[in-house]
Amino acid sequence: MPRIDVTDDLGSWMSLRPDMAPGLVAFSEAVYGRSQLPRRVQEIARMRIALANECEVCRTARYADAQADGIDEAFYADVPRWRESARFDLREKLAAEYAERFATDHVALRADDDFWQRMRAAYGDAEIVDLAMCCALWLGTGRTMRTLDVGQSCALTLGAA
Repeated sequence: MPRIDVTDDLGSWMSLRPDMAPGLVAFSEAVYGRSQLPRRVQEIARMRIALANECEVCRTARYADAQADGIDEAFYADVPRWRESARFDLREKLAAEYAERFATDHVALRADDDFWQRMRAAYGDAEIVDLAMCCALWLGTGRTMRTLDVGQSCALTLGAA
């Protein structure tokens, strides 16, 4: 049940601040429409944050055309076991590690020189910024929706990127 007085759907909570909502919508459109990261990299990071946030709408959101990128329910089932799974390549595992640590201990992540050496060997700086911006959207909006308890029973099908 929402913790604020709105209809329990994905976007009604933003209607309470119509002057701010366009900024969040634009940020979301940039992440979903302009990221240059491969879809699998985005999805493992998005799902890792969705699990950390315990956000049901984020956890159950799926791309309509995900099969074309080799993303199926087995992919999502393996995200909690990303370290051990043979399903994910090095870049995907690094994205999962980044997202997990971004969500749970960003200070230690910043200070981990070993991680950054591995990350910079696999990703260019622009890709790292891309991933950081994606994770910022997912962490912030997912936690907001979960905390306010809005949209948690809504199904979300994402369009093509």
